[in-house]
Amino acid sequence: MTLAVRVIPCLDVDAGRVVKGVNFVDLRDAGDPVEMARVYDAAGADELTFLDITASSGDRSTTYDMVGQAAEQVFIPLTVGGGVRTTGDVDRLLRAGADKVGINTAAIARPEVIGEISQRFGNQVLVLSVDARRAPDQPSGFEVTTHGGRQSAGIDAVEWVRRASELGAGEILLNSMDADGTKQGFDLEMIRAVRGVTQVPLIASGGAGKLEHFPPAVEAGADAVLAASVFHFGSLTIQDVKDTLRAAGHTVR
Repeated sequence: MTLAVRVIPCLDVDAGRVVKGVNFVDLRDAGDPVEMARVYDAAGADELTFLDITASSGDRSTTYDMVGQAAEQVFIPLTVGGGVRTTGDVDRLLRAGADKVGINTAAIARPEVIGEISQRFGNQVLVLSVDARRAPDQPSGFEVTTHGGRQSAGIDAVEWVRRASELGAGEILLNSMDADGTKQGFDLEMIRAVRGVTQVPLIASGGAGKLEHFPPAVEAGADAVLAASVFHFGSLTIQDVKDTLRAAGHTVR
């Protein structure tokens, strides 16, 4: 059975507003997150990802009330990330209405938290967010970054995905920091490299700019495609992307 390719808008939230920039800088305001979640649900999004982009660097928890309001408005799976450090944080987010929880910086600092979360809640709840960029000094040619791409973690991105999958990550959100916000296309080489070391579902993120960018990401190994600014500012619609994937021979919902 071929699983349908999921199309996922990402809401990068800073101080209660959806923002979008290039490589996480020069942020532009794109709207109210709860209202945008409702619009995307109606537009046929398969899931929504909600990232509090300054939660780890600003050291504050994700805004639970905003998650709760969004969960009341939408009827598709909601993944929430940003500032998640412990099983307690995951518990609070799930109670607030999240279906899945994204973790990045805290898992790098203490990989055991991956197993703790997946054992307590099931690995389907845990999305490992990997913000990776090209790094010639790493064996795979890709390194992991933290704090919204501002700091190198000094570890190989492909090896990290392999290890995290073994520890219990249920899904990988692979974001190319080099491509993020550039609209030049997904990093297909990175997607292929990561697909080669894990069987868990893989979400490709970073670089979507045109409809023709989406099918190659799936052909490189992605199970889902994620984008932000092209959806927020209306240059592409969810339906356009699904039609393009379908025309390229992929199953969509």
